[in-house]
Amino acid sequence: MDATWEFQLPLASSDLLEDRGPGQYVVQKVLRVGELLPALKDFRAAVRTRGALAVLEHFDPLYSLLHRFRTVETAVKEDALELMMHVVSHHSNELATILGDSGLSRTDHAAHLNALKMNCYLLTGLADAFEIENCKSGLLEVDASGKNKKNRARIAGSLWEEEREPLLRLLTQLLQLDLRQLWGGLVVEEEFVSLMTGACYRILENPSIGHQKYRATREALTHLLAAALTHYDHMFSATLKITQMLQHFEHVAPVFAQAVSLWATEYGLKSLVGELLREIGQKCPQDAARDASGIKGYATFITELAEQIPALVLSNISVLLRHLDGESYVMRNAILGAMAEILVQVLNGNQLEEAACGTRDQFLGILQAHVCDIHGFVRSRVLQLFTRIVQCKALPLTQFQSVVSLAVERLKDKSVVVVKNAIQLLAAFLSNNPFSCKLSCADLAELLKKEVQKLKEMKDRDRSTAAPVITPEEEWEAMLPEVRAAIQKLFQPLQEGEEEVLEVEETVESTLKQITELLGKLNYKSAACLTQKALCCFQGKEPFNGPMEENEEATILGVLKRLYIGSYPRENSEDSSSDESLKTAEVVSEEQPQTELAKQEMLVQYLQDAYDFSVKITEVLSLISKMMYENCVSVVQEAIEFFVTVSQFGVPQALPGVRRMLPLIWSKESGIKEAVLNAYRRLYLSPSGDSERDRAQGLVHSLSLIMVDASLGMIQCLEEIISEFVQKDEIKPAVIQLLWERFTEKSQCSSLERRAAVMLLGMMARGKPEIIGSNLDILVTVGLSEKVCEDYCLAKEVCNAISKLATSPKPAAGRSTAPFRLPQDHVLFECLSETLSKGFVQPSGHWIPFMEAAVMLVYQLAEGAEEICAHILQVCSQRALEKLQEADGQEAGISPSRVSDGASSLPTFLLMHLVSLVGQVALQQVVYLEVSVSAELRRHRTLREEEKATKKLSDSSIKKKRPRSTGNETTVEEELGLVGASADDTEAELVRSICETELLDENHLLSAFVPLVLTICNNPGLYSDPALSAAAALALGKFCMISSEFCDSHLRLLFTMMEKSTWPGVRSNLIIAAGDLAIRFPNLVEPWTSHLYARLQDPCPSVRHTAALVMTQLILKDMVKVKGQVSEMAMLLIDPESTIMKVAQNFFNELSNKGNAVYNLLPDIISRLSDPNCGVEEESFRTIMRHLFSYITKDRQTESLVEKLCQRFRTARTERQHRDLSYCLTLLPLTDRGLQKLQDNFDCYADKVQDPAVYSCFQTVLARFRRTGGKPETKALAEELEQKLFASHNRGLDSVETCQEGSRTPMTEVAKQKPTGTGSRHQPLRMKKRAEDFDTPQPRTLRNHKYAQKRPPAKKALVTFSSDETSSEDDPSAEPDETPTKTTPITRSSARRLR
Repeated sequence: MDATWEFQLPLASSDLLEDRGPGQYVVQKVLRVGELLPALKDFRAAVRTRGALAVLEHFDPLYSLLHRFRTVETAVKEDALELMMHVVSHHSNELATILGDSGLSRTDHAAHLNALKMNCYLLTGLADAFEIENCKSGLLEVDASGKNKKNRARIAGSLWEEEREPLLRLLTQLLQLDLRQLWGGLVVEEEFVSLMTGACYRILENPSIGHQKYRATREALTHLLAAALTHYDHMFSATLKITQMLQHFEHVAPVFAQAVSLWATEYGLKSLVGELLREIGQKCPQDAARDASGIKGYATFITELAEQIPALVLSNISVLLRHLDGESYVMRNAILGAMAEILVQVLNGNQLEEAACGTRDQFLGILQAHVCDIHGFVRSRVLQLFTRIVQCKALPLTQFQSVVSLAVERLKDKSVVVVKNAIQLLAAFLSNNPFSCKLSCADLAELLKKEVQKLKEMKDRDRSTAAPVITPEEEWEAMLPEVRAAIQKLFQPLQEGEEEVLEVEETVESTLKQITELLGKLNYKSAACLTQKALCCFQGKEPFNGPMEENEEATILGVLKRLYIGSYPRENSEDSSSDESLKTAEVVSEEQPQTELAKQEMLVQYLQDAYDFSVKITEVLSLISKMMYENCVSVVQEAIEFFVTVSQFGVPQALPGVRRMLPLIWSKESGIKEAVLNAYRRLYLSPSGDSERDRAQGLVHSLSLIMVDASLGMIQCLEEIISEFVQKDEIKPAVIQLLWERFTEKSQCSSLERRAAVMLLGMMARGKPEIIGSNLDILVTVGLSEKVCEDYCLAKEVCNAISKLATSPKPAAGRSTAPFRLPQDHVLFECLSETLSKGFVQPSGHWIPFMEAAVMLVYQLAEGAEEICAHILQVCSQRALEKLQEADGQEAGISPSRVSDGASSLPTFLLMHLVSLVGQVALQQVVYLEVSVSAELRRHRTLREEEKATKKLSDSSIKKKRPRSTGNETTVEEELGLVGASADDTEAELVRSICETELLDENHLLSAFVPLVLTICNNPGLYSDPALSAAAALALGKFCMISSEFCDSHLRLLFTMMEKSTWPGVRSNLIIAAGDLAIRFPNLVEPWTSHLYARLQDPCPSVRHTAALVMTQLILKDMVKVKGQVSEMAMLLIDPESTIMKVAQNFFNELSNKGNAVYNLLPDIISRLSDPNCGVEEESFRTIMRHLFSYITKDRQTESLVEKLCQRFRTARTERQHRDLSYCLTLLPLTDRGLQKLQDNFDCYADKVQDPAVYSCFQTVLARFRRTGGKPETKALAEELEQKLFASHNRGLDSVETCQEGSRTPMTEVAKQKPTGTGSRHQPLRMKKRAEDFDTPQPRTLRNHKYAQKRPPAKKALVTFSSDETSSEDDPSAEPDETPTKTTPITRSSARRLR
């Protein structure tokens, strides 16, 4: 072997085929595929003899295999891989001993170096080839070349996956050797290190490397690269390679994050973290925004790295902050997420240093700033991060209020995801706050006020008791002039009579004591003299050992100061110890009140924070409760989840929110309905308790609590939920048992709890009627016993519970089952009859509701219900007559509580009971006929038809004429269908005839009470009791439900009472009655519709609320024609009563779902509300319009409204109308075509823009249009329109033509061709009546009766408006009379309406 050549690692495999200079290895021949197998056998034999050095002579065959890898058989490739792994493993073991041998010859040294590079080149080349082939086979699910090749590729890939990890470990073992010895102790050449690490990076490019089954492979890759980083200076190359791969291969981000974390913690390569983050941070934010895939890899890497080594990321995060101002929201999310992880894992706790606290506050400030980020995903992500921070208790108490405020603001965000995460954050605040949320705001405010007062008193007390403290230094400064004067006298000659009598003591201590005493006695001259002598006697001793200064006066002064202030430590400790003890006592006595004061200040601050938090949470509860009725399903679900969390946490204000979610059980969205069920399941079906009994008591108590003060609607919603639970067997038998015990008073409970128990049993019976059916006797004997007069409310609930027996489960398909009925002589009806008759003569405000429930129950369950009720009526009437006779026999005067006709009197309550009873019986009789009797007639008819069909089919089968039989079957079915349709009409006509001719016939019992009801209604002055009048009015409405003839003849009286009655109860009852009559007899009530609309402006809020509810139902069910008077409904949007305003909002929300209904109504509403005679304030008008225009979302509607509003400027008479119309234009999102409409109709409003308010509105419209962008031509059109508006505003209509001539953009042809009168300022605009007239005329009441009878009935009332019609209803004087004339009824075609 010639040792003069050297093997250089090529940049490309083809470089080895070219002669690169003297001494460089060149491949001599590339073998053919058929020659490879013998050559491999020769190489294997050479390896046995020469070991790893055999490659020096057999490199070409293996290179040929790499060169022709795609065409070589799999077995040959696998043999070559196994052989090379064996060679490299053998060489690695051999090098471990060779590298330490200093006697190795230079030739052998070069041979081993070449062999190492050759073997590693071949092995890594095979690894790369196998990896590429494996990736391709993984991407191709079906191989078109044939089944056998597919199987071979699969097997080869699986074998490579088995060998991949051992190969990586082998390379790691090789790199752990000190290979620098082969390079003469110098640095290993970079090409060799790149060769070894390149195989790792190639494997990492495989998208499946992140799977769990390749965990061992990933670990081997990590350790191999760690060896290259620690021993071979691979830091720079690795940094570049990792950042490149993060940019191009998204799946490697988690792998590299885990690897970098391992290198930093176990291998000490912490600087690599900084290099990588710096490299990412230096990327241009603008370029990053364009490279979405690359940024995603960087973002994932930063996020994963921050989760694993947050402390190292913290030390290098400053290089990433520039990306927070970039356009890539993904990068912003990653950096903000890294900050959050640092806050949670590093900057968390109360023991942080000042610098760490500053960093923490800075990070929190950045996060709070990005809560208002321009991108919705960033806002959403920041809220998620704050949720994690709060859950980990890493948010300082000082930041609570600001973050909560930000979350509350985000509840109004346009992005649904942001709103959801804001709700989740607020729920996290509630679950993890350090305050006691079980205290209400009022309790906290009271407690805070008390503690603040206490703190103030403590401060005042400390201020009054604290004496002024004078320090020794201050005393010395005060006496310094006198001491200095005394010292100066020492250096003056003695006067006559003065002698120095002081002598220095023997010791320093005694001298010091003597000097100190003299100072204390203010004998400064003697003290200074003694100090002067001591300086001479005790030189070298403390405190007289100081250097003698040139100025002896200053020396004496310094010694005296030291002695007086006490800087010199006295050796005599007796006095000093007593002084110290005294000072200590004083300090302790001073520190104690200071400590108490500090504690009180901390308590006050805590209570203040708790109060602020409670106030904010109260606001949050109100906002989120409104979100439960948003259109977005996910937001509603999140709001429901929030209230579950709040309720479980024990916030007392959560109960209204829990109640508010009840109506959502009727939602058409299955997700919302299921969310409500799950919420109540978690809140009530999983109570805490050790035993089954305790849990049952907890559940019953919780459900009873929610029913306190609940409305009827809430009770119905709760019933739906509980019935669902019962049907799914989620309510335990122990709960039902406890309810029965409460009802029967076996378990101690209050009357309210007993009533709640009956209600809950009734709710459960809706799901399982046998709960009531099996205990009917108990309900009757206990609930309707002799004590019923003490609690009519309980008796009413008992009746409601028993009525659930009538609502039996739906029968199976094709089966008609008889309704559940009890015999007429059942004990239930006997008890009800007796109870009603006894209570009839006793004054009670709860008897009437009980009576209504009892009569309804009789008609639902009794056979012969009319006979039972007739008996009750007779008994009660007889008792009333007896009372009347008793009153006639008495000579006493008539009390105010009695009604009189002049000769006799009767208690008011008795007459009210009688009228209410009669009205209820009349109504239930109609319901019984319309529902129960009709259903029973249909059931019997269906049974007869089924029997007839079965008989015919059996006859046809006997004849065995199959083809004709089929035809006969079809004929029979068709005949049955015709028979069924005609039978429906026959049965309905039968029931209708009974109602019309029999129920109010003079032979029927009900007719006897009609005069009484009419007398009370017609004489409000005589019967002046409001409750009696309300009962009589309601009874009149119920009688009108029976017969169309009776209704027609008494509608005038009914509507007159509705309008003229002074009692709100009467008006409310009659509105409800009129609503029912509008459904039953729509043609009769239709002429009186205006009177119903008029009640929307009733002065009484309760009447307005009732009218709003009734009109909402009638309009949405198409039972009332929507006229221009719907503007009365729009005015309720600004009603001072919030409940009425919510009803109006709900009405328009539902109306907006009915096609273009709101769009069709808008012109008419604008006309009426902007009319000066309407009396609507301008600001109120704008509030209404803002709400109504929010339903205009279609571009075509917007364009049409722009044109209509512009044309209405012509007919507007007042400046107020001009302002209103221009404001409405600002509410429309202007499109390009809308702008064209505005331009085309410029002449309509050109003279109106002189008004500054109108001009400002048009400027707002154009400014909003410019913000939305648009095409260049539309921008030019907007500029032209703006110039015309400016000219008209400043110079009037005459300047428009001048503006047109001077403008660079010509007027549109449409505008030029209009024959408007702009040429002469004296030519007025034509005020012709047209379809778009601003004033909508009143609908006429006079009709063409003949036409009305002949025209075909419509299936559904069309929404039409007088403002859009071209009919002759233009006469404003044709106003409807107070009581319209009787009209011929129009035949009804809707089968749904009750007759």
